[in-house]
Amino acid sequence: MAAPASYLKLHESGELARRAAMARAMLEQCRICPRECGVNRLTGETGFCGTGERPLVGSAGPHMGEERPLVGRGGSGTVFFAGCNLGCVFCQNAELSHGLAGRQVSAGELANTMVALQERGCHNINFVTPTHVVPQILEALGPAIEAGLSVPLVYNCGGYESVATLRLLDGVVDIYMPDAKYADGEVAGRLSCADDYPERMREALTEMHRQVGDLVIDERGLATRGLLVRHLVLPDDQAGTAEVMAFLASLSRDTYVNVMAQYRPCHRAGAYPPVDRHPTRDEYAAAIASAQEAGLHRLDT
Repeated sequence: MAAPASYLKLHESGELARRAAMARAMLEQCRICPRECGVNRLTGETGFCGTGERPLVGSAGPHMGEERPLVGRGGSGTVFFAGCNLGCVFCQNAELSHGLAGRQVSAGELANTMVALQERGCHNINFVTPTHVVPQILEALGPAIEAGLSVPLVYNCGGYESVATLRLLDGVVDIYMPDAKYADGEVAGRLSCADDYPERMREALTEMHRQVGDLVIDERGLATRGLLVRHLVLPDDQAGTAEVMAFLASLSRDTYVNVMAQYRPCHRAGAYPPVDRHPTRDEYAAAIASAQEAGLHRLDT
């Protein structure tokens, strides 16, 4: 695969190092995500995400269970970060996201992890739950590039993002893979502790699409650049699927959307009806119909 020119050129020009320094400075009174906790993470203070100066990595390795355009033969090189800026009651990775089950790593260690995944044949580096550790990722990219990193970078996030932080990633991230979880702020507040989620999600996905456009898939069936959106169908239409799909279609009718059927009531979901049950087949079929009615045609179902 030809190396993506974006982040390599930024590194060569010194722009990547400048952005890493800008992002690190934001940790002093943390405003990396919409929560803007204001804690000094450089001295070890932690806010909502539970992460201080160094990132916590729960696991890293080739992943064959991601979306088809990311997997290919070699898999997607996932790096799972512990901690999260959302508080989803149904989190399927609660041990990582809420329990902080990860190991603190230095920039050099994170860089070595990326390069090792590339050397194992992974088609991309897939940062899972990266929102709260953008500065640390930017800091690690420099040494990773010096060691030969060249595969596309995937930003696999919950969709609760700061546009100012995303702009530091312009030309760095090749593939954005956000969730589009909710259309209704009251539901988002109840289920994910983020009643401003719909507004922040729409702002973020608009910025992501501005940066990378629609998903581009090469002759091997592998994504090389663009926006890939995940939408998890929730029981009793708690996600507001029709409204979410209308928004995604307003970005582009060519938006690639994975309409996900695998919801199950994990973590604390049992105490939050109606998400204390699986969606029905009819509910999932209605979600697909909503996407199609909105004019979306690149659906992964």
